[in-house]
Amino acid sequence: MAMAKAGKKERSDLLYKAVLSLKDLEECKKFFSDLCTVSELRAMEQRFEVALLLSDGMIYNDILERTGASSATISRVNRSLHYGADGYQEVLPRLKAQLKADGEL
Repeated sequence: MAMAKAGKKERSDLLYKAVLSLKDLEECKKFFSDLCTVSELRAMEQRFEVALLLSDGMIYNDILERTGASSATISRVNRSLHYGADGYQEVLPRLKAQLKADGEL
């Protein structure tokens, strides 16, 4: 049984290694376009936008109006921001710094 679990972990790691191998924004867009359905992409993009807005201190109602995300989605993202695996906490400051450096923020 341990062998089966190890094999599954190695296979799931392949996806993350593939993401890490992407060289630029265009490669990333093409890869995710092939990997995901349009609705899956939109859902991930929306959740990430919600995380960004929550991290900037925007309130639920304003986020709901701006993104169209449901209150359940906003709540779930907020829970991940505060009690998740810290993925958002690692990525958001880097993204904000990059956007600021690029003059997009």
